[in-house]
Amino acid sequence: MKIGLFNDSFPPTIDGVANAVLNYARILTEKGDAVTVVTPRYPNVEDDYPFRVYRYPSFRFPGEMPYRIGMPWAPSAVRDVHKERFDVMHVHSPWASSVMAHETALLSKKKIPTILTYHTKFDVDIDRYIQNRAFNAVVRDFVLTNIGYADEVWAVSEGTVPSLRKIGYEGDVVVMPNGTDFPKGKAPRDEVAEIDRIWRTRGEYPVFLYCGRMMWYKNIQIILDTLKNLKDEGIAFKAFFVGDSPDRPAIELYAKKKGLDDRVIFTGAVTDREKVRAFFSRADLFLFPSTYDTSGLVVKEAAACACASVLVAGSCAAEGVIDGETGLLSPTEDAEGFTKVVLAAIRRPGFPEALGKAAQEKVYYSWEDSVAAARARYERLYESFHRREKRKRS
Repeated sequence: MKIGLFNDSFPPTIDGVANAVLNYARILTEKGDAVTVVTPRYPNVEDDYPFRVYRYPSFRFPGEMPYRIGMPWAPSAVRDVHKERFDVMHVHSPWASSVMAHETALLSKKKIPTILTYHTKFDVDIDRYIQNRAFNAVVRDFVLTNIGYADEVWAVSEGTVPSLRKIGYEGDVVVMPNGTDFPKGKAPRDEVAEIDRIWRTRGEYPVFLYCGRMMWYKNIQIILDTLKNLKDEGIAFKAFFVGDSPDRPAIELYAKKKGLDDRVIFTGAVTDREKVRAFFSRADLFLFPSTYDTSGLVVKEAAACACASVLVAGSCAAEGVIDGETGLLSPTEDAEGFTKVVLAAIRRPGFPEALGKAAQEKVYYSWEDSVAAARARYERLYESFHRREKRKRS
């Protein structure tokens, strides 16, 4: 099949959705499909992939966020994308990417089946960043219109569906979970040992990990307050914070004020996936109290490395995790609840390790499995469209 993958972010910008698109493109290409990623242009970027990347005009996102805003109405760009003659278009963002796919479809003489995956709780983002009520309504309507262009709408978890409803979407939703590109198994021992050597974390004490964007809305304060409580209980530990974002300086300052300088390590962004895998393999527990994330891809990454996650019960990230069997669920979204479950776990010798092994067997889900399910759905959608076209002609 000729498949178009549309998204507003793609390397050199790395986020969860860019990672998803990269893995879709890689695996579909390996299976023999002709894939083109359609994404905004970044200055001085050279794409060296086994699949085609088409970048259309863009301008810099205001502020500190490392994104570009695509210009999907550029006539030459729309014509270029139309020439790809896609069998299926899979859109991963209801912003510029959705408009570009729609404009491409309008030029086509035959209907191009279009799927949109809703990865992010955009109702939360819109309310967070747009306080003006009238403008807020305009933006919500724009997103809803773009979602409506799709012939089929996917969500990455059951917990994402209410966000779609809050935006105003009333149609059917197919839940299509994301996977992880980590193989099942811990990173090589020498790579894990290298972390101990660089960061001086050798010792008979638990090591905790947070990996992701360093933004307050990820509930990072809950992690830091939990670590402060553990320190007050006399627990020896180390905690890695792997990632970067505009809130990082404030987060580091908060950790310092809590007296955690000697316990927490901020590594900054780590783009080498093998090194990220080594951090997950080194950790005893992965602390992820976010209720914002729709999928919790990092939970599957942790599971791949036999590291159990501590999550908030009822969050999207906690879907598929059984409390006390394949992970730990805090009954409340606060440091008190998190502290209780973490303390109980580390005071039971061997328990975090047993949880990690169970997570590896039952929570792990690879991108190969995820993309295979998506590819089968592409085929069904494509065939159903062609049957309809044949009926129309007859």
